[in-house]
Amino acid sequence: MCGIVGMTGERGAAGSVYERLKLLEYRGYDSAGVASLDGGKFFVSKRRGRVYSLGGEIKHLHGHTAIGHTRWATHGKPCDENAHPHVLGKFAIVHNGIIENYAELQEKYFKGVQFNSETDSEVAVRLLNYFYDKDPLTAVKKTVDEIAGSYALVVMCADFDGIIVAKNKNPVIIGYGNGVNYCASDAPALAGLCDDISVLSDGDIAVLTDKKIEVYDGNLEPVMREKLKNPALCAELDLGSCPHYMLKEINEVPTSITKTCQAFICTYDNIKSYLSGIKRIIITGCGTAYNSGLIGKRYFESFARVPVEVETAGEFRYKNPVIDKKTAVIAISQSGETADTVEAAKLVKSLGGKVIAVTNSPYSELTRVADAVVPVEAGQEICVAATKSYTGQIAALYLLALTLCGGDVEAGAKKLVAASELCFQLIQRLDICTLADACARSDGVFFLGRDLDCAVATEGSLKLKEISYIPSEGYPAGELKHGTLALIDIRTVSVVIITDEYLAPKSLNAVEQILSRKGKVAVVTNIKDVTKKLDGKVNIIEIPDCDKYLSPLLSAVVVQLLAYKTSLLLGRDPDKPRNLAKSVTVE
Repeated sequence: MCGIVGMTGERGAAGSVYERLKLLEYRGYDSAGVASLDGGKFFVSKRRGRVYSLGGEIKHLHGHTAIGHTRWATHGKPCDENAHPHVLGKFAIVHNGIIENYAELQEKYFKGVQFNSETDSEVAVRLLNYFYDKDPLTAVKKTVDEIAGSYALVVMCADFDGIIVAKNKNPVIIGYGNGVNYCASDAPALAGLCDDISVLSDGDIAVLTDKKIEVYDGNLEPVMREKLKNPALCAELDLGSCPHYMLKEINEVPTSITKTCQAFICTYDNIKSYLSGIKRIIITGCGTAYNSGLIGKRYFESFARVPVEVETAGEFRYKNPVIDKKTAVIAISQSGETADTVEAAKLVKSLGGKVIAVTNSPYSELTRVADAVVPVEAGQEICVAATKSYTGQIAALYLLALTLCGGDVEAGAKKLVAASELCFQLIQRLDICTLADACARSDGVFFLGRDLDCAVATEGSLKLKEISYIPSEGYPAGELKHGTLALIDIRTVSVVIITDEYLAPKSLNAVEQILSRKGKVAVVTNIKDVTKKLDGKVNIIEIPDCDKYLSPLLSAVVVQLLAYKTSLLLGRDPDKPRNLAKSVTVE
């Protein structure tokens, strides 16, 4: 979850690391720090809060080698002492992951020693010093051999002008520059710095100097890791005229749909072969990825008449699932590094099932595990709350379902492109301010719908909770009277999504039940009869008419913009909500 950056060979390396950490704040922003190495001496600045709080001190951090960290707290509260880097004796480290046996290691090697922080990571820097005998690479190897859990560990040694990187179950890439080499948690940190990167495998240890990069496996045997084109582009990281990444990325929803369609057509033959003979599907993911799976379930069952289950990855991986060769598991993850989703995919492979990854990250752990990859071409998504990747996932799942049933995928792609144009028009004209104001003043918000609308309601609720911190729930409209109606009063707002003419009368019943309890109601609809019946009674948000199976793309834009506007009214930062991070690489 944390963001790490390291570089060696560049004058004023600390300043460059500081600037690159800003591009990784979506991975965590409880605290931040930078350490540099110059003439065998460490220079350190770290503190609680955002990366920019370090700005005044960076100029005092000298040297050609530096490492940096922006933290999402796991062990120990956010504070200066718990911030990374941890510096002790001959070593300075930054760490992403969880050392599950840190207490046992503390008891075994450092009993009675007063630690300087509450973090699990501090045991790693102490182990490095404990094992150090003039060879930093050996010290790193002995240290990681003791660690149980996950880590992307970046190490500086006072006696070595370079960086050593170790990786297990947490992402880290290395970048090849000209007289300077890099490492980072994610590609955006290296945008514009290098054209080529390599993705380290679990157990790898890489040694970086200004002149070369050497990679070793878990036995310290030299290995080669494929050089790949750096996918991160500086242009994608530019806010342009938008005040926040969330708004910028909502504006990019139409492009994410269109580009995902183009990418799918290119991979169609390969995907079709992996779907051959499939009689059952399990979709798994976390958060927004899980919610897109709820829509995918409807597509597969409607188009291909294949039974589908949707499971949260964290539960699925521990439930001893029933898998056979005719089962396909579709694992969805924006980052491709979501720990629970990756481990679920590995479990499926061990049981003989097929894994199809739906991801926005082409070089991720999930893509290496999967049998086949369906690319989501949303581009870099910096805001913690997923927006354009969600609509990209919906587009990918729609085309996957058409492929399984033998449908006309090219015609389906054309429908999606047409829907993307409707999304563009909706974004340009949508006025959501009145509803956002009502939500900001409420005690809670309910998102209601039936069938596909219910799936979008679940995502709408998550978006609002994530960035406005208003209690919210996504709920089937038909279940309202089975308990939830007890929560409806004048202080609550209900957002009811109605895009299916067949089910519209049923959803209208729910609207009337809420109104009779004095609840505030807004209706998102593209059905003229619904608008006519509710005119003057509720706040109506009209969206363009379209194929009912593609309506989630349009209603998704509405709930995303609603969450964004509500968060601004409450003074929240929509890009960096409290307690959250973009890539959940720990359990």
